[in-house]
Amino acid sequence: MAKVQALLIEDESPAARRLTRMLAEIDPDIDVIDTLESIKDAVAWLRNRQPDLIFLDIHLADGLSFSIFERVKVDSPIIFTTAYDQYAVRAFKLNSLDYLLKPVEREELAMALEKFRKRLLPPPIFDIEAILAALQPGPSFQQRFMVSSGEKIRSIPVEEVAYFFGQQKFVFLVTNDGRRHLIDHTLGQLEELVDPARFFRINRQFIVSFQAIRHMFPHSRSRIKIELEPVPDIEAVVSIEKSPKFREWIGQ
Repeated sequence: MAKVQALLIEDESPAARRLTRMLAEIDPDIDVIDTLESIKDAVAWLRNRQPDLIFLDIHLADGLSFSIFERVKVDSPIIFTTAYDQYAVRAFKLNSLDYLLKPVEREELAMALEKFRKRLLPPPIFDIEAILAALQPGPSFQQRFMVSSGEKIRSIPVEEVAYFFGQQKFVFLVTNDGRRHLIDHTLGQLEELVDPARFFRINRQFIVSFQAIRHMFPHSRSRIKIELEPVPDIEAVVSIEKSPKFREWIGQ
C-alpha cells in the first residue's frame, strides 16, 4: 500500500496517543507526521501544506475546529473524532469521510480507513460503453404527490415533503410545515418513485428527506437515532442493516 501522511488535530494528549497507536496497528502505512492542539496552529500548518488525511477533533482549546475552514482552504479528506454527536450534519457538509465518537472504537476506525483507501484507488479504465450509458437520460423521479385535503385534492411538490411513514396499514406524507396526509402508495413503491439523492429509507416505517434531518445520535447496536423536523409521533432510528448505507448517503 502507498504511504499516507496523516495530520492529527487533537488537544487531548491521551486521545492523540491512543489514536496514533490504533492507526499503527490497523494500517502501518499511515504515518502521523504531526499532532497539533489548537485552531491557530492548524491554520498556520495548513497554509503551507496539505496532508493526505486529517483526523480532527471538534472541540479544541481555542474554539470549535470548524473555524479552521473559514481561515484556510483545506483539500484533504477529514475523519472527525469527537465526544460530541450534535455536529454530525455540519461535519458532513465539509470534506468529511467519517464522524467517529470518542472513545474511538477500533472497528469503526478501520471502516473509516477502508473508506479512505477506496478514494485512493485509480480511476477506472476508459470504457466507451460506460460513457455512452452515462449520456443516456437518467431516471425520472416523482415531482409531485396528489393527496386529499378535506373535500379537496392537493398537489404537493416533492420539495415540500419532509418524510413518509407507515403506521399499521396506512402510509402518510408529512410536509415541512408538519401537515400529515394519507397517501395511496406503499413505502416500497415510494422507494422507487423518489430521488435517492434526496430521500432515504431508514427502516420499515420511514423514508426521510435529507432536509428534514436536524440531529443524529448514536444508538444501540451501531444504529443511528435521527431527530426530524417536524417531529414525528414515533421514534426514527436507522436499522442495523441500513446504517452502513445511511452513513454513505449522509456523507455524499
